[in-house]
Amino acid sequence: MKSRVNDLVNLLKEKKLTIGSVESMTGGMFASEITSISGASQVFKGSIVAYSPLVKENVCQVKKETIEKNGVVSYEVASEMAYRGREILDVDFCIAVTGNAGPSSDADNKPVGMIFISIMGKDYTWGLPLNLKGERNKIRQETTYVMIEFLIKTIESLY
Repeated sequence: MKSRVNDLVNLLKEKKLTIGSVESMTGGMFASEITSISGASQVFKGSIVAYSPLVKENVCQVKKETIEKNGVVSYEVASEMAYRGREILDVDFCIAVTGNAGPSSDADNKPVGMIFISIMGKDYTWGLPLNLKGERNKIRQETTYVMIEFLIKTIESLY
């Protein structure tokens, strides 16, 4: 994974772009991977770990109605997290993730391994649903890897 994280940081430097993240089920794992690369401070402005619904609402400004209607594990919540995160962190791209890493179904009966990733750019929002299998930390690590790849592919497709 380190080489792909390096690739992402180098791509962002080359394109003079900044990113940030709003993470739920990964608990800051994405931010940790990015900041493990020397020079990441040139392109990574920060992360919000919004693990609970209240933090999603109060810090990330996700509408309570969105959570009540769709549940916290939903594309709609991931999209609002990315949208608000882009504004709060003042970045070119914000990636957000919400999901259920297990070990059991969540309060909304979303199955283990159901994940939603969203990227918000200046003009567009991209979404990626995942259905992963495995134990909790394996799901979290795989999600982090997919987030890195999703950002690389999105940015390469635009620039």
